[in-house]
Amino acid sequence: MLAVHLVSFFFSKLQEDPTKKVDRFLHAMRLHDDQLVDISARFQAEMKKGLSAESSAAAAVKMLPTHVRSTPDGSEKGQFLALDLGGSKFKVLQVKVREGMGIRKGGVEMEEKVYPISKELLNGRAPELFDHVSESLKDFLHVKNIILEKKHPLAFTFSFPCEQTRLDKGLLLSWSKNCRARGLQGKDVVQALRDAIDRTGGMDIEVLAMVNDTVATMMTCGFDDQYCEVGVIIGTGTNACYMEELRHVDLVEGDEGRMCVNTEWGGFGDDGALNDFITEFDQDVDAASINPGKQIFEKMVSGLYLGELVRLVVLKMAKRGLLFDGCVSDALRTKGKITTAHVAAMEEYKTGLKNTRDILVELGLNPSEDDCIAVQHVSTIVSFRSSNLVAAGLAAILTRIKQNRHLRTLRITVGVDGTVYKTHPQYPKRLHKVVRRLLPECQVRFVLSDSGSSKGAALVTAVAQRLASRKQQVDDTLAPFRLNQEQLQLVKARMRVGLEAGLKSKGPSAVKMLPSYVYHTPDGTERGKYLALDLGGTNFRAMLVKFKKGLQNNTRLYHKIYTIPLEIMQGTGEELFDHLAQYVSDFLDYMGIKKAHLPAGFTFSFPCEQTAIDTGILVSWTKGFKATDCEGHDVVNMLREAIKRRNEYDLDIVALVNDTVGTMMSCAYEDPQCEVGLIAGTGSNVCYMEELKNIEKIGQKKGKTQEDKGPQDAVEDKQDDGMKGDKKEGDVEMSKMCINTEWGGLGDDGSLDDIITPFDVEVDQNSVNPGKQRFEKLTSGMYLGEIVRQVLLDLTRGGLLFRGRVTETLKTPGIFQTKYLSQIESDRLALLQVRSILQQLGLDSTCDDSIIVKEVCGVVSRRAAELCGAGMAAVVDKIRENRGLDHLNITVGVDGALYKLHPHFSGVLQETTRALAPQCNVTFLPSEEGSGKGAALITAVARQKQNC
Repeated sequence: MLAVHLVSFFFSKLQEDPTKKVDRFLHAMRLHDDQLVDISARFQAEMKKGLSAESSAAAAVKMLPTHVRSTPDGSEKGQFLALDLGGSKFKVLQVKVREGMGIRKGGVEMEEKVYPISKELLNGRAPELFDHVSESLKDFLHVKNIILEKKHPLAFTFSFPCEQTRLDKGLLLSWSKNCRARGLQGKDVVQALRDAIDRTGGMDIEVLAMVNDTVATMMTCGFDDQYCEVGVIIGTGTNACYMEELRHVDLVEGDEGRMCVNTEWGGFGDDGALNDFITEFDQDVDAASINPGKQIFEKMVSGLYLGELVRLVVLKMAKRGLLFDGCVSDALRTKGKITTAHVAAMEEYKTGLKNTRDILVELGLNPSEDDCIAVQHVSTIVSFRSSNLVAAGLAAILTRIKQNRHLRTLRITVGVDGTVYKTHPQYPKRLHKVVRRLLPECQVRFVLSDSGSSKGAALVTAVAQRLASRKQQVDDTLAPFRLNQEQLQLVKARMRVGLEAGLKSKGPSAVKMLPSYVYHTPDGTERGKYLALDLGGTNFRAMLVKFKKGLQNNTRLYHKIYTIPLEIMQGTGEELFDHLAQYVSDFLDYMGIKKAHLPAGFTFSFPCEQTAIDTGILVSWTKGFKATDCEGHDVVNMLREAIKRRNEYDLDIVALVNDTVGTMMSCAYEDPQCEVGLIAGTGSNVCYMEELKNIEKIGQKKGKTQEDKGPQDAVEDKQDDGMKGDKKEGDVEMSKMCINTEWGGLGDDGSLDDIITPFDVEVDQNSVNPGKQRFEKLTSGMYLGEIVRQVLLDLTRGGLLFRGRVTETLKTPGIFQTKYLSQIESDRLALLQVRSILQQLGLDSTCDDSIIVKEVCGVVSRRAAELCGAGMAAVVDKIRENRGLDHLNITVGVDGALYKLHPHFSGVLQETTRALAPQCNVTFLPSEEGSGKGAALITAVARQKQNC
């Protein structure tokens, strides 16, 4: 007896485990992680191909732009109708989106009715199908007592591949899922619906958006989870969508923000990309389908085909004698007899084997226990392959999002819908596990769509309405910054009036037009060593400049920069100039030339009334300086006195130079046609060579007797006498003088009030010199960042930015530096980096916020450049008319961080100048060494003329 039991035991061990033979039979369907990584990489390549304008037409993965530019933020509201057409039935819904409730501060209420569609309509003429849809819509309005005459916005979920050129326009690429209505392929689906609504009559319907069901799923889940930026359908069909960076979507204009892309990933493999993973069963399923060679990935994954794959495998195993002792029933030979619902039932945790037996018996088979185990295992392998392939595709999408945003880790939510995902007991767990295994660095959450795609379609419409409303409000806020040609012509004319008024000897002028007593630009023969001192802002620069004999453009320059503390900038004048003298002493020690008695030029970038080249009365401080007992005093003399107090060295200060004049001289050394200087940086100013005959303020003091004249008049008379003497020696050489316009004062008399915005007024009132330098406050780097901050503050208070949260940071004056404008407007700077800059400032922004911030920076900086261009047009046109020329060729020497570092400022400035001064050919030449070299050149030129 014992021997019999032992024989029986060993015989049972020799019997093959039924799952093992299935594993061997379906080894090609069992995908390992390295294969999934390979598939994921192939899908990434297909995505890139589909997004490119050059290759999209031939791409198997279509990557269709949806024109959905934002996921919900919870502030959406409104009442919408929705149609959901995706197969053998469709739904009509009324969707109410309420603001102020729910997880995302909003709530959605829906009422719906399902209407069947006959096979005849699905395979008949498209107009008849849409007439049925339209008539069902009208019936729904009657049933729900919705007023027909009132205009109703409608969202249309259409679950077939379409090429969308707008949110409310989509051309049908192909039918799928056994729908083949004739006459619609290649035509606008939305227009077909509108035409049907018109034919039905009696309704006022506005079709605002057409949405793929995958996109609608993402939007539905996005309403409850702000991290949801991917949607996946795993049901009768399969598809995925995600939020792509717009700069990568070639088929849509613009590069700011994101757009949802409908991948139509069911076509993956149509070009052979999956050939080495396709089994004989996949080939059989494809051959028997209504679209052979198409939707290969979908046929390996979706619910329309999983049951049929299982049937074909079981049939072949039975024919080979591996199941049912080789017996095959007629039902098993019949297509469609095993469904995806059967697959799900066979894999139930507790009842799976019983369900398998019942299904096989219904097919006319007499299965053994091993047969049931084997068939259940077939179902497991087929459905597991489906979840593995979906995981590989999702891994590709998530990897692309992570790479697009330059992130090491990614926190993201995937919205999911579809009967396979919802009804298969093991599918979700398998999918989640494999995705997380393929992307361990990503925090991926899966959210099941609770109310289908109809809610999502309504939310797409609600989001579109919100974005349109917000855009209009933002546009209205920024409208005053957008200057038209007529306004710029007026600014040019007012600048011209200011220039003329400033040259006169009598009458007030907001544009000071200060004589610089620089009569000559360099001729290239300058030589020797010169000291240049430059005070133009928070830094003081000391330089030693060497011009080599007979070698134009051969210059050596040595310099050292010193930072001036705020308490010195705003202390006493004596303390300020003592500090400057100390810096000069340090530099002379540094260069080992303390005992040398060098000629020096002093660049002083503040408005000064000069009576000679080496004197200058400070008119007013700008750029944050407020040192006392300086305004109304000769700054050259104050520096000389400070040097005397140190009693360590001696300097021969030959020339006082404005930084604008220094810039012009520096560039004139390179280009003899340079007769204009422009500073576009912390401050804003222009100088140019004016005809001496036009400068009334340095002419004779008419109406004054010798007794009337004061000490300053005596100095000016002496200068005039010297000028007259020079003119006798060379009338041509002495026919011009460089004028420092100090054009930043334009508007101090109210002449710019019609273009000044409330934001400019706020910036002016909070400045150290309210009511002064109005033009400079519209155009210079000192103020542009603060203007932007004021605009952002206003938009945030209006709920248009940063979710309406006004932070302490945003309320801090000066926190938004002008350098941020240059960084944010950089064409190479992705919006994610813009967001990073804002986060550094404590401003938690969305992608949409970043777009608006970039737009605000753009209009503020563009206006600044246009105003400078209008002013420059006035200057060059005046020079042309002074010389009686029909056409003028002239060069402008430029310095300043705004001009040099801002990505668009220089281009807009040049473009505006050309447009407003068409008879002038203006070349802009950036200064390489700045105004310091110019100060040394002025000193050299002055010394050279004195020695002649």
